Amino acid sequence: MNDAQQLPRDRISAALNAAPAAGRPALVPFITAGYPDKDAFISTLQQIATAGDVIEVGVPFSDPMADGVTIQRSSHAAIAAGVSLRWILRELTAAGGVDAPIVLMSYLNPLLTYGFERLAADCVAAGVCGFIVPDLPWEESEEFRAALDQQGLALVQLVTPATPDDRLELLCKGSQGFVYAVTITGITGGDVELPAAVTGYLDKVKSHTELPVCAGFGVRHPEQVRRIGRHATGVIVGSALVERLEAGADPAGFLHELTAG
Repeated sequence: MNDAQQLPRDRISAALNAAPAAGRPALVPFITAGYPDKDAFISTLQQIATAGDVIEVGVPFSDPMADGVTIQRSSHAAIAAGVSLRWILRELTAAGGVDAPIVLMSYLNPLLTYGFERLAADCVAAGVCGFIVPDLPWEESEEFRAALDQQGLALVQLVTPATPDDRLELLCKGSQGFVYAVTITGITGGDVELPAAVTGYLDKVKSHTELPVCAGFGVRHPEQVRRIGRHATGVIVGSALVERLEAGADPAGFLHELTAG
């Protein structure tokens, strides 16, 4: 089955699984849409797509409760510049897509405001393959999942080291595209050592799913990527990449450094 025949959510899984098959961990870079330069949004995505296997695009939100100061700052600045979910989809549609599956990370309120069924249809036209929604519990997600299912879009589930085993099983079975394994308890960002128990935790998550497992929160160094890559399909890199963009650094170069060697 080629890309044109695959469901959008299956494009995510295929792209992630291709990386270990090529001898390296998959890479999921995160950026806040329209930050730090609204006019460079598509060109930044195109650069990142040369190094990332799947791109996570953050929809700016006024109260990004799962995010640390870097992504909070980027979100507030993007809102001030006029970036919205509607703007993101218009830009992606006009660009005709980029060379990597895109997953939107959004809190629930912008999705409700847009309307689930219309959003799902517009996402297909824009080349979006799925969603991560940190404040949408599984028990309250049926309506949104139904709208996404109609278009073959993924709703990625997040698990944490504190997730009980029975709930871990539920979320892994219910996830689509990949399972997002949060590596630490807390918010994104920071420069902290990964817990010693992270490898066993990732092995446990992998035992509950046939989907790719990607680990995120606090990843910013090549040795972290190598360590995680031995126990998960790939890594998610957010705050560290946003900081490089703020500094005017080459995002693709930074991402290539993370997986070199």
